[in-house]
Amino acid sequence: MFRKTLLYALAVALVAFVMTAQAADESQQLRIGAVMPLTGALQAYGETSVKGIKLAVEEINEAGGVLGEPIELEVADAQTKPQAGVEAANKLVNIDGVHAIIGAMGSGVAIPIALSVAKPSKVPQISPSATSPEVTTLDDDGFMFRTTASDAFQGVAMAQAAMEHGVDKTAVIYVNNDYGKGLADSFTEEFEAMGGEVTNTVAYEEKQASYRSALQKLWGDGSTQNLVVVAYVDDGETVLRQSLEGAMFDNFILSDGMKSKKLIEDLGADVMAGNIGTDAQPPEGSEAAERMKQAYADKYGENPPEPYIDNSYDAVYLFALAAQKAGSTDGEAIRDALREVSNPPGEEIIPGEWAKALELLEAGEEVNWTGAGGDEDFDENGDISSPFAVWQYTEEGTIETLRVFDPAKE
Repeated sequence: MFRKTLLYALAVALVAFVMTAQAADESQQLRIGAVMPLTGALQAYGETSVKGIKLAVEEINEAGGVLGEPIELEVADAQTKPQAGVEAANKLVNIDGVHAIIGAMGSGVAIPIALSVAKPSKVPQISPSATSPEVTTLDDDGFMFRTTASDAFQGVAMAQAAMEHGVDKTAVIYVNNDYGKGLADSFTEEFEAMGGEVTNTVAYEEKQASYRSALQKLWGDGSTQNLVVVAYVDDGETVLRQSLEGAMFDNFILSDGMKSKKLIEDLGADVMAGNIGTDAQPPEGSEAAERMKQAYADKYGENPPEPYIDNSYDAVYLFALAAQKAGSTDGEAIRDALREVSNPPGEEIIPGEWAKALELLEAGEEVNWTGAGGDEDFDENGDISSPFAVWQYTEEGTIETLRVFDPAKE
C-alpha cells in the first residue's frame, strides 16, 4: 500500500513538473542574454555597455514590459575570448533559456557565437560592436545583426582623418584577429587610394609582454613618425608605451578600441594629447542620442567616453520592439520582425518612448526605431550604416570629438 501511494505521489509530482516546464516554455516573458567582456582586453567597454543594457531594460519594464511581462536579463562574461564567449552563450541559451543574445563585443568572439550558438539554436543575436567586414557575408541564416557599422566604413574614416591631420605616410600595427585584420586592410586600401603610403604592416598576438620587435620592424629606417594602432586598450597601451620608450613613433592614429580614459590615467594626459582616433557615432544634434545620454548620466552619474554604450542600449529596444511586434518570444519570429521595427516606414520611436511604442503596436501601427547610436536601419545582411567621429585626446585629460561625418558621402 505504501509503495502504491509513493508511486502515485511520484507520478503526480512528475506531471506537475512537466506541466510547470511546459508553462515556462510557453511563457511570453522575454529573456535576453548579454554576452559581454566583464574581464579581458575589452573589460572597460563591457562594464559600461552592460550599464547601458540594464538602463534600457529598466526603462522598458517601468513602461509596461514586453507582451505584458517584464524583460528578464541574464549577463555572462565572454572574457574577450572566443571559447569562453561560446560557452557563456551556450549556457544562456540552453540553461537560462534566453530568447535573444546581445554580444559579443569583439568580432573574434561574436562570430563564433553566431555560428556555434545563435544559428543552430535559432536565437537572434545583435552585436553592438563587432565591426569586422566578415560579419556581412557570414553564413548565419540571418540570425546575426549589429548596431554598429562595418570596419569597411571605419577604415575609410580613419584614412580620411589621417589625411586631414597631415599624415600621408604611416606604418600599421593591428591585433591578429577578425577585427584587427579587417580594419587594417580597409584603412590601407583607402589610404593608398588617397595617395598615402603604408611603409610597413605587422600583426601582433594578444597578451604579449613585449611588442618591441614588432615596433622595430615597423620603425625600419625611421622614415615615418606615424603609427596606426588597431588594438584593444590593454595591449594597445603596451604598444604605445614601448614605442615611446624606444624613441620610435610619437604620433598615433587610433582605432575605436583605443578610445578610453584608461590610457589617460595610465600614460598621462600630456603623453596622449594630440593623438586622434575614430569610432562610430550618431549624427550631431541627435535627439535620440541626447535622451539616452541624459538618462545614463541621471542613473550612473556620468557619461564615460568608452564607445558602444548607446549601441548596446539600442539592442535591447530592438529586441523588445521585435518581440512585441511579432507577439511572440520565438527566436525566428523575433529575427523576422527586427527589420520591420528598425526600418521605415513607421512612426519614429526614440529612447525612453516605450509606452508610445506599445500603444502604436497594440493598435496595429508600424514603428521605426531611431536609436541612441543612429538610425540603425538593418539591411539584408543585418548591417547598418552610420556616421563616424574623429576624436582627439586633449591636454586637459579629456577625449574631444572634432567632427562627425559620413565617410561614404565624402
